[in-house]
Amino acid sequence: MLRKAKISDIKQIQVLINVFAKDDLMLPRSLNELYENIRDFWVYEDNKNKIVGCAALHVSWDDLAEIKSLAVDKNWQGRGIGKELVTACLKEAKALGSKKVFVLTYHLKYFQKLGFKRVKHNDLPHKVWAECINCPKFPNCQEIALLKNIAK
Repeated sequence: MLRKAKISDIKQIQVLINVFAKDDLMLPRSLNELYENIRDFWVYEDNKNKIVGCAALHVSWDDLAEIKSLAVDKNWQGRGIGKELVTACLKEAKALGSKKVFVLTYHLKYFQKLGFKRVKHNDLPHKVWAECINCPKFPNCQEIALLKNIAK
């Protein structure tokens, strides 16, 4: 079931994200960061109330938002959960008045299937890179920047 995250979900969200972070597929998230940004998160839970997917929509600027921390438990991948999470983030971005949504990812084809277009890192405002200072790969970012126009 897809829904907005609750405070009680935070520890499960952190475990899910950090499984992928250990494989260097996304940035790890501290409990403090997750608690402070709980309103950004969507979760997908199974019928036993276990969080098996998550994604966050973070507003970056007046017309720009970012989808962050998209993670789906490896045992649940291939069932459309990631697409549901991205779609929920896109709908929320539009409802908030955002005109564009971007992602930084290693999964180019996945996001292209969802209508995102590749852009140069320099095409994004410098403000979006504030979090990157915490990345061990900074400043040699390996992630691909993609953007989707949702203003229509």
